[in-house]
Amino acid sequence: MGRLAVLVLIAAPTFAADHSAQRCALAVVTKQPAGNADICDPKTVRSLAAQGHVYEQNQLGLVSMLGIGPDYNPQQALAWFERAAHRGYAAAQVNLAVMYANGWGAPQNYATALHWFKAASDQGFARADYNLGIMYMQGQGVKQDYAEALRYLRKGAEGGDTGAQTNLGYMYDQGLGIPRNQQTAATWYRKAAEAGDAMAQNDLADLYLRGEGVPQSDAEAFRWFTQAANQGQTAARIKLSYMYSTGRGTGKNLQTAYAFVTAATAAGDGRGKDLLRTIESQLTAAQIAAGKEQARHLTTTATEQLSAKALQP
Repeated sequence: MGRLAVLVLIAAPTFAADHSAQRCALAVVTKQPAGNADICDPKTVRSLAAQGHVYEQNQLGLVSMLGIGPDYNPQQALAWFERAAHRGYAAAQVNLAVMYANGWGAPQNYATALHWFKAASDQGFARADYNLGIMYMQGQGVKQDYAEALRYLRKGAEGGDTGAQTNLGYMYDQGLGIPRNQQTAATWYRKAAEAGDAMAQNDLADLYLRGEGVPQSDAEAFRWFTQAANQGQTAARIKLSYMYSTGRGTGKNLQTAYAFVTAATAAGDGRGKDLLRTIESQLTAAQIAAGKEQARHLTTTATEQLSAKALQP
């Protein structure tokens, strides 16, 4: 189950007449200017939210969850999401479900999470289908049911959600509730990988490395591992380290190999510890120091799991 994606907060636009207010709300969340400073006064956003504008209510919920320093307020986020969710706004319904599923701002409550995910799914919101698929795959708050997981993940995947595409590919890859078919797995991984999903990029690279479901290709494996590693995906960083250390798909470079596995280990992924020790034993003190500096740079530039970059404009 290590390849399952985590639940994330998302935002999605409505088609309200006041598009300038939408841009303002997004600017407030991302803490970036959106053109007109007067239009983007946070007070305006709060006023619109208080008047019942669901997009702004959802955005203020995100401000409270993604805020830096004093802006962080899970209870306030929950309240804003709840207001928009009860008005039928699917993005807020998903965000509210995520809050309850993770126990953010309220005690963890899978039954309530399930209710709101299903409410958004009934509106055709693909991210809700992804999360429902994860719940049934993992047996979170429901009895583990691969058939239901497949149904929701397929619906979400066909709706364009990259998390659903990746996990649907994983179910085919592992033969969970369905005959194993790594060609089909590769097809779904590729859809998500080409859209920038780091987990899918890693999993597609794995197939190329092993030659399962796709023609074996160290070059393609290296290419996809690199894309995933550059987003901070730790499994990809360990595999990329292995490729640099052995010269598979690229020139052999032990210092770069050391940097990638060091960054993955520092991020809490212990699967590369043996590889780390093996590579370190072959480096000089100067190379180790340079590799650690490179690893620090990789760590600071990695994409965070829960950040404004996860928002859908």
